[in-house]
Amino acid sequence: MIPSSRPLRARIHLDAILHNYRLAKGAASKARALAVIKANAYGHGAVQVGRMLAPQADGFAVACLGEALELRESGIRNPILLLEGAFSPDEIAVADRADLALVVHCREQLDWVLAARPSRPLPCWIKIDSGMHRVGFAPEAFAEVHARLRACPHVGQRCAMTHFARADEPEHPYTHTQLEVFDQALQGAPLPCSLANSAAILAWPRAHRDWTRPGIMLYGASPFASEDARARDLRPAMTLESALIAIRDLRPGDPIGYGGRFVCDRPTRVGVAAVGYADGYPRHARDGSPVAVKGRITRVIGRVSMDMITLDLTGMEDVRLGDPVELWGRTVSATDVAHASDTIAYQLFTSVSRRVPLVYEGL
Repeated sequence: MIPSSRPLRARIHLDAILHNYRLAKGAASKARALAVIKANAYGHGAVQVGRMLAPQADGFAVACLGEALELRESGIRNPILLLEGAFSPDEIAVADRADLALVVHCREQLDWVLAARPSRPLPCWIKIDSGMHRVGFAPEAFAEVHARLRACPHVGQRCAMTHFARADEPEHPYTHTQLEVFDQALQGAPLPCSLANSAAILAWPRAHRDWTRPGIMLYGASPFASEDARARDLRPAMTLESALIAIRDLRPGDPIGYGGRFVCDRPTRVGVAAVGYADGYPRHARDGSPVAVKGRITRVIGRVSMDMITLDLTGMEDVRLGDPVELWGRTVSATDVAHASDTIAYQLFTSVSRRVPLVYEGL
């Protein structure tokens, strides 16, 4: 592959990810923590992140078999949980050979596990739908499902789990309701439990239990729907950066970009940076979305194009072609960019396209 000559890259700060994992462990000090590195570690590179965390991580969680096998093929031997379980009976045999743990969230998966002939006891995590209403067994079905798995000679470690719908809203009572539903479903069953995602790790101590599942917090973005001091110690793990490739001066009344969405209301110095929606920068970023040029915050003006964005450089007379532009990272909050684009930091990170080189640093 010919290296890209564009001045665009995503710098991945591995030291920040390690810091954030340790922060998750410290916040729930009695629990073990599965580092969630599905979706290519939220766009940060699953193999590189997994290798870096492997000496300290209690285990990893991924969405599917393909993601887990990539980690195994890279030499990672830590426990790995398939968060969506098996998609067919054949996948159970592959999971057995790869020494993976399975979430079981529906009757079909339960039947596949019970009918399997693995070479080792299969670890199974029973998912209870405590109110997310996405996947999982109804609370009243848990006792029967658990009994069948407990009686199966080739089922090994069992764990009960659920997922919260509104833990990112610490004042909302729904997480308390889900906790009550989950605890009532278990009715004292002596099982290890896993409930806490990133938001619950930081805001819901009652949810810590035996295993936590830190995800977005590993990558330095706040898990909360609004600003919350509990996320202040997280360190951004990705800096998406480019450079200025053009600078021009426009007059009042001059429109900028497709559709002329932004019209200059004063003499305006405009910069163009080499990044666009084909790279993962959100197309729907509004005028005023934050961006940093040469370390100083300014704003996006005009629609985002496939390969370029236009920036307000008015009053920044010292900037030149080639000067650095940070789209998000340590100066510009990914959460602030997401809010300006009516999305979330999760989507920003996972949308970074393959034509953006990932550059690893920090360890």
